[in-house]
Amino acid sequence: MTDQSQRTLATAASQGRPPLTKPARRDFFGRLTPALVKHRPLVLKLVSAAVVFGAWEIAGRIPVSYAFPTFIESMAALWSMTVDGSLFVAYGETLKPLVVGILISTFIGVAVGMWIGLAKWADWLFSPIFIVMQAAPLAALIPLLVMIYGIGLTSKVFVVCIMAMPVIVLNTAGAVRNTPSSFIEMGQSFLASRAEVIGKIILPAASPVIFSGLRLGVSAGFIGAILAELKITPTGVGDIISYSRSVADYASMYAAIFSIIVLAVVFLNLLERIELTLFEGNARGYASD
Repeated sequence: MTDQSQRTLATAASQGRPPLTKPARRDFFGRLTPALVKHRPLVLKLVSAAVVFGAWEIAGRIPVSYAFPTFIESMAALWSMTVDGSLFVAYGETLKPLVVGILISTFIGVAVGMWIGLAKWADWLFSPIFIVMQAAPLAALIPLLVMIYGIGLTSKVFVVCIMAMPVIVLNTAGAVRNTPSSFIEMGQSFLASRAEVIGKIILPAASPVIFSGLRLGVSAGFIGAILAELKITPTGVGDIISYSRSVADYASMYAAIFSIIVLAVVFLNLLERIELTLFEGNARGYASD
């Protein structure tokens, strides 16, 4: 504020007159800014989506490739598959191995990860296995799984598990292993049992990294489910992708891929909500916030 403005306000106050108010335009933007700050994550997500979809539409209209449809054409194909019910039938097949594999990977992966993080001998014995699993091209194991378990649901569940579980196990183990020792010592000084230290100190402290691993595991599980449908038997959404590619219906192919991305985003947001509900005091924020 300049000296002239300060003198004007002082004169108005001494004469009993209210100071001049800010213009209505500034009041509008003053109210608008807190609203934008409050809803910043949603605004950023919408802007990001608009940029991606706009670039997709432009790339399809140039076109960058004859096999690359526009965003509008892909959404029209997605709407058509949704209306005739073929998309729901496909997801009825895709979600079976995906949900079963994610549940198995979550419960076993978190349990094994906590065991590895708490016991040094388990870390020495099992960590290299999961590190190799994470680094190895696991898609090469699909023919072996087909030879052992056939082309049914079991093989597809195994594919989802071997894709998702290493990420979950290693993130959980690292989170538990790096829990501040001062927290554990404080619990022990209050005579907390080992189960209480794990359940009330280690698990809440490690929850952000554990749920980060779960989100990465879910993403890898989606890749495994679609990979299984493409490599083992053409069923579900993988069948739509394979068939659409074979008949050059690229709009339907990209629509199916887009639907997978949308479903994965929904799953990841659901995991965020679960974390905030279970560990409300440990909210760290996310990259999207």
